[in-house]
Amino acid sequence: MKIFLIQVRAKAYTFGICLLLLSGLACKSETTKATENGIEQIYLKNIKQSIVNLDAINTFENTNDKINSYKKARQYFKLAEPILAYVDQNNYKSINAPNILQVHEDSPTDIKIRNPFGFQVIEELLHEPPIDTIKIAEIVNMTSSRLKLIEHNTHINLKDYHIIWLLRNQIVRIATTGITGFDSPVLGQSLKESQFTYETLEAIIKLSESKFTSKTLYKSLLGAIEKAKTALNADFDTFDRYAFIKNHIHPQLKLLVDTQNDWQVSFPFNLALSNELTSLFTKETLNMDFFTDYKSDTTNLANKVAFGKQLFNDKNLSKDRNMACATCHIKDKAFTDGRVTFDKRQKRNTPTLTYASNQQLYFTDARVGSLEGQIVGVVNNHDEFNMSMDSIITRVKSDKQYKYVLDTLYHNKREDFNIRHAIASYIRTLNTFDSKFDKNINNQENTLTTEEKRGFNLFMGKAACATCHFPPMFNGTVPPNFTDTELEIIGVPETKENKGLDDDLGRYDLFKRKERIGAFKTPTVRNIELTGPYMHNGVYTTLEEVVDFYNQGGGVGFGFNLEHQTLPFNNLELPEDEQHAIIAFMKTLTDQSKTEAIK
Repeated sequence: MKIFLIQVRAKAYTFGICLLLLSGLACKSETTKATENGIEQIYLKNIKQSIVNLDAINTFENTNDKINSYKKARQYFKLAEPILAYVDQNNYKSINAPNILQVHEDSPTDIKIRNPFGFQVIEELLHEPPIDTIKIAEIVNMTSSRLKLIEHNTHINLKDYHIIWLLRNQIVRIATTGITGFDSPVLGQSLKESQFTYETLEAIIKLSESKFTSKTLYKSLLGAIEKAKTALNADFDTFDRYAFIKNHIHPQLKLLVDTQNDWQVSFPFNLALSNELTSLFTKETLNMDFFTDYKSDTTNLANKVAFGKQLFNDKNLSKDRNMACATCHIKDKAFTDGRVTFDKRQKRNTPTLTYASNQQLYFTDARVGSLEGQIVGVVNNHDEFNMSMDSIITRVKSDKQYKYVLDTLYHNKREDFNIRHAIASYIRTLNTFDSKFDKNINNQENTLTTEEKRGFNLFMGKAACATCHFPPMFNGTVPPNFTDTELEIIGVPETKENKGLDDDLGRYDLFKRKERIGAFKTPTVRNIELTGPYMHNGVYTTLEEVVDFYNQGGGVGFGFNLEHQTLPFNNLELPEDEQHAIIAFMKTLTDQSKTEAIK
């Protein structure tokens, strides 16, 4: 269940893809044209069939007939998904949005509130007795109309690198959201639907056969997909997602890198996912520059990181010279401070800085869009550094060594930015991806227990944790495009007795929209063993309390009045052994080199 924040960066990303697709109109070989035409035919066929079956829903009176027609429409939509999600990301997200109010906050003067529509909404309406046939007809018509708009405005132009990006995105989408139940909230058809998307990948690869110089590679890639499809013939609750990612997703990613090398593909730029991606869980999985608007010369980056680390630990940068970044972000506590709040004036506790750089939004209420921007917030806060950036510049330049390093490493006069960039560059080194889990799923060791693997499978499936805490960071940044970082309204209590709702209104305080009361950014669960107490207000001291909170359905489950709670209201009914397994898995996400790697 999600609230989507549409970022300017996301719009720029989509615009860039559109320009690349348009650039494909230039001269092309007959082979490329034939592949494009074949892909477009597959796409339009599935869009058309989805429309036909959607429209049929409103012709039936019997609920079961409506549901069966919906399932067929959904099947064709999923067959179209790999192409639609790549060539028209915004329409894909709209049609496949969760059944919650959509709040778009582009600026204080540009806030849009929209009721959701699309497949997930229809799915839930068809399973809420007594069904509202008028409402169902309305949503069906809206969804069908959007698909018809797509159908009549489609002309696909793809270069080889587009095809590679399309294939990679869908493989990652299957692993990170497709097999988790993310977009099949009632029917639980995620595994079957992932098979449908694989069928389209298979068809695209077959259309591209002539591009392969290695027929062995071509057959291996098709064989890997066929094996994955077979593996997905499983029960949702008991499906071994750990084995699936390790034995199917990662080998497919490796074969895809081999394919781009075989095709001699040259990429015009980097997206969020590395163009050399072979694993979801390494330091090389994501391109760090994708997560900042502040691109910088990477010359002498190691020295800039070292300089940033010095500044991070320097108390002289605060007004009273008694506080550094490291005062609240303590290395041995995964860069938290272990307190409920830093002092009694604060309502929120200190978040971890590990994996903080892989987000599009910062601070608990998501009020800033970059690490560099977050640093300004800390500097200006009267309860923290209580300084201006001009004062910070003065203090840094008054130190002869600092001034020399600053002038040597940065050859521009943007001293404000340069100082912030150095600190942010250091923070970006805190993503080590060397936990017990990472090492096991990457075949570097074989030490995960049966309980820990079971916990991962529950986290990614039955317990629905991964529908908000997305791999690989297990935070709220949505793969595979990573252009959105989500907020959730879960109903955190004021005390661990769960008697009343916490009075911190979260995102609401920024724009005063009632739909945002209690909305907070979804944090990472990496290093969670070290980052207690938990929740934004530090209300829970143990992971057992946290898991119990979710198991009972969050605030609404406790009887709180939360009109816009995004967490499912229902009790998960997880027995104690399953709750313990989830906790055991989360503890495997502790970085083993949490101190050594960053000394």
